[in-house]
Amino acid sequence: MTEAHDAETASTGRQLATVVGVLALAVPGLVLRAGGGHAHPALAALAYGAAVVSAAFVLAWAAEAVQLDISAGLALALLALVAVLPEYAVDFVFTRRAGNDFARYGSCSGGPVNHCHLALANMTGGNQLLVGVGWSAVVLIAAWQVRRLQRAGRLDHTDPLHSGLDGDFALERSHSVEIAYLTIASVWGLTLPFRHSLGLFDAAVLVAIFVAYMVRITRAPAEEPELVGPAALVGGLSTVPRRIVVAIMFVVSAGIIVLCAEHFASALVDTGREFGISDFLLVKWLAPLASEAPELLVAILFAWRLNTASALGALVSSKVNQWTLLVGTLPIVFAIASSGWHGLPLDTTQRLELFVTAAQSVFAIGILASRSVSVREAQMLLSMFVVQLVLQGVLEGHAELVCRFVVGMLYLVLAALLLVRQRVAMRHLLHDGFRTPYSEMTEADTSIGVA
Repeated sequence: MTEAHDAETASTGRQLATVVGVLALAVPGLVLRAGGGHAHPALAALAYGAAVVSAAFVLAWAAEAVQLDISAGLALALLALVAVLPEYAVDFVFTRRAGNDFARYGSCSGGPVNHCHLALANMTGGNQLLVGVGWSAVVLIAAWQVRRLQRAGRLDHTDPLHSGLDGDFALERSHSVEIAYLTIASVWGLTLPFRHSLGLFDAAVLVAIFVAYMVRITRAPAEEPELVGPAALVGGLSTVPRRIVVAIMFVVSAGIIVLCAEHFASALVDTGREFGISDFLLVKWLAPLASEAPELLVAILFAWRLNTASALGALVSSKVNQWTLLVGTLPIVFAIASSGWHGLPLDTTQRLELFVTAAQSVFAIGILASRSVSVREAQMLLSMFVVQLVLQGVLEGHAELVCRFVVGMLYLVLAALLLVRQRVAMRHLLHDGFRTPYSEMTEADTSIGVA
């Protein structure tokens, strides 16, 4: 009894230390903000970026713990919004500035910085990072963990988890809903590169897809949330203290984001200009990495525990949110900021960025048609992402544009091959995603032993 109590005390201590450590990340950014924000651009970007990461972690813990106090449907809706809130904050900064520039100059290129470029850069970078790194990392880490446990004799070859090493890591049948709505959004996304602006009609379509998706998943049966780390610590409190702590966490994290997100965005641009680095690439890769760090780390933690279904399911759901609600709200923010009805302007670079992002999404859908991801498919996702990242870093001008087009076409060719091969499975998946009752899908998951 004493040993159990000591272990629980030690676990609580570690979780509290984690909370304190994460909150400490926000201190330099908040101090810099309070002092007027005078620092070298790179140091400012680091300080404000750390504050955004800190807020994202606290926000994620609060969103997990709040599931104990609200209905299942409302919890799903809240989690969907909270998961991408830090990225929204940064993206909305650039989009608002783009709208202001458009109202002042009549275009996004009239000012010293093309904020239209940066608004799209952050959005497309976040989407590509989530699939190229997040999805592949979950599968590859889980496969490595399976191999490690087998070598140590702690996992039997007949164990169901063994199938993940040489075969696939599967999603529950109920995750067909996320994949089905991601399919619709990705098909619409393929039309965006043919436009000269991301307009309010696109916003209406994408937001409508998100709303339909939310209506569908609110019919999912309530489940006891699997809380880990600080979220479990908060969830273990009695009702009233838990609700107070969760409310404080939401307020604190939102306050940090409001205070630091815009300065983080400005510091990234200033850093690029200071060192001669493309501000487009900095905003595309560093800003989403900061805002999505908690989500990626939680997914990796689940993968390490061989709970790949939960890890992949969460990342697929986040992809739906980003490709519908985030993309769909950018034209609305731009229209408000520009005081007009004109859509967010798209030049050749931006259209190619949207093309690559949509093509990668279609390729990911081709992989998920079987509701599973193999180690080889994860390696393909990661390899193509790395190649794209390296080429965009070293190529310039026309060569870079050609690179984007070639990468996008390669994604589409591979997607076509997968979808043709998996056409029957894809048809069943779409039927499940749009029409099959959740009760039937979850009963099937239980019957085959999926956790």
